[in-house]
Amino acid sequence: MNFEYNETQLMIAESIKDFAEKNIRPYIMDWDENQIFPTSLFKQLGEMGYMGVLVPEEYGGSGLGYHEYITVIEEISKVDPSIGLSVAAHNSLCTNHILTFGNEEQKKKWLPKLAIAEHIGAWGLTEHNTGSDAGGMNTTAVKDGDHWIVNGAKNFITHAISGDIAVVIVRTGEKGDSKGMTAFVFEKGMPGFTSGKKENKLGMRASETAELVFDNCRVPDANRLGEVGQGFIQAMKILDGGRISIGAMSLGVAKGAYNAALKYSKERHQFGQSISNFQAIAFKLSDMATEIEASELLLHKAAFLKEQHKPVTLSGAMAKMYASEACVKIANDAVQIHGGYGFTKDYPVEKFYRDAKLCTIGEGTTEIQKLVISRNLLKE
Repeated sequence: MNFEYNETQLMIAESIKDFAEKNIRPYIMDWDENQIFPTSLFKQLGEMGYMGVLVPEEYGGSGLGYHEYITVIEEISKVDPSIGLSVAAHNSLCTNHILTFGNEEQKKKWLPKLAIAEHIGAWGLTEHNTGSDAGGMNTTAVKDGDHWIVNGAKNFITHAISGDIAVVIVRTGEKGDSKGMTAFVFEKGMPGFTSGKKENKLGMRASETAELVFDNCRVPDANRLGEVGQGFIQAMKILDGGRISIGAMSLGVAKGAYNAALKYSKERHQFGQSISNFQAIAFKLSDMATEIEASELLLHKAAFLKEQHKPVTLSGAMAKMYASEACVKIANDAVQIHGGYGFTKDYPVEKFYRDAKLCTIGEGTTEIQKLVISRNLLKE
């Protein structure tokens, strides 16, 4: 396996680094403090090809692979994880669900605008009473001629307010039946399809999170993705790739926090020398660097398997679980290295610390990853 960045990855890393310094870093705290979702920024990223990374060129995308995709999410998240989260949700959930399970007509209809962020994408599975237990969802769709009537609500949905297109999994059969759910595409402006409460969050505050509400919403059967009853199975496959996204975001958080801590440890002097000279600090840095290296290797192994069209459920869950837990620990240690300054908003580690926690929750909690991993191991 080649561990070196290829030419495309190096070009992406430099491109995003330059873009982020000019267009993201100056506004980080304003967006964070005021929970501003910077729609125009995503349009710019769309023009650069980063909102349709995995979409083939024939549908207006960049036609890149998962190694390049990890680079995109990681580099953005090094600067602002909340922007990385939105780019990940748009690419790997909404857009990728249509790419993977849509028919040719559906792909041609929705992918070109999603690929350039003319349309922002959302994806809905979670409900108020069904987080990890997605099979117990209460949002229902009942067939009515060539339409379906949908009632219910989804919560913790990225881009629920600003999104133009939402792929949503709803119940079309019995509750708890893994073949009783179906995926549909909803478009902004459909009667009965609205957004609800916006969440006031600990971290990831520039990434919009809110409810999707369905009140006798009539969605055409032509907007159904795949066969009736296949929605949950589709969702699990989409989450396999989504976990690579969250792992990449975790890697970006970890690197951002580590780089800030390394820099500060060299600049901060106590007892006549930089604090990096003290073993207590040096050992923290060595642990952080090693955990980053392990996270990166796990992620690129999962990406390799994904690109080879091999089973990725186990590797994806391992990569997501390890990288997300590691980034929380690294962010915590980065704050500790900064001491009292790490507790202030004058230094970037405070925000990395808050943003990191979502990585262990979104797209399957750490506990769910352990369940996925153990079940796969015990099948062998």
